[in-house]
Amino acid sequence: MQLSLTPDQSPNQSENLTGKAIAIHQKLCVEYGCPIAYFHNLDPLSELVSSLLSHRTKNKDSGRAFKQLRAAFLDWESVRDADTEAVKKAIAPCTWPEQKAPRIQQILRQITRERGTLSVDFLADISVAEARAWLETLTGVGPKTSAAVLAFSTLRRRALPVDSHHHRVAVRTGLIPKKVSVGPSHAILEAQLPENWTAQQVYDNHEVLMLHGQRCCHYRSPACDRCTILDLCLFGQQALGTNGGKH
Repeated sequence: MQLSLTPDQSPNQSENLTGKAIAIHQKLCVEYGCPIAYFHNLDPLSELVSSLLSHRTKNKDSGRAFKQLRAAFLDWESVRDADTEAVKKAIAPCTWPEQKAPRIQQILRQITRERGTLSVDFLADISVAEARAWLETLTGVGPKTSAAVLAFSTLRRRALPVDSHHHRVAVRTGLIPKKVSVGPSHAILEAQLPENWTAQQVYDNHEVLMLHGQRCCHYRSPACDRCTILDLCLFGQQALGTNGGKH
């Protein structure tokens, strides 16, 4: 596997981080119960729209916006060709509907223009790297959205999304430096995972780190005293005033 290095990392350090990433994954899988069922069963185009709605939005609100959008329009072609105000009204529960409505329509038009039809099913027939590169040519689509489309949709491809919770756990456990933001962290964290892992295992990795960020490794007042990976987390050990795990 070709490791993605930060400028201050040596190959040996990256190999050590792979070992640490696997150890963290295994402990969190015991804690949260792997394999974890996929939470979506959407086709890839629907997943793309869902992911765009979810930006900086709580899951329950983006989910409601997606359902309202599907209820208001017959199909994605209808969304593409609709009056923007009608789309904006349908997705009102999400944050910034005034920005997301025209952006979604722009992307749907872009896909139609480039592919000759409003479908991204062809992503199943090309490599993950090619699929992500193509998706990221769409206006406003970055690493998180491209990975989400491939991993969460019915494509079930081997791609690692990184959200803010996942990123926070990765920083605190030392898998990535604090200075690495969410976008660039995708390549680094995915490169740490074994090449022979299945799409399910990569999905599990995202889910357990995200869940740990939500339920234990909070942004404020993390619950380090009950953390199942405290022995692998210098941040937690320092927060508790220990130097080697739980006492």
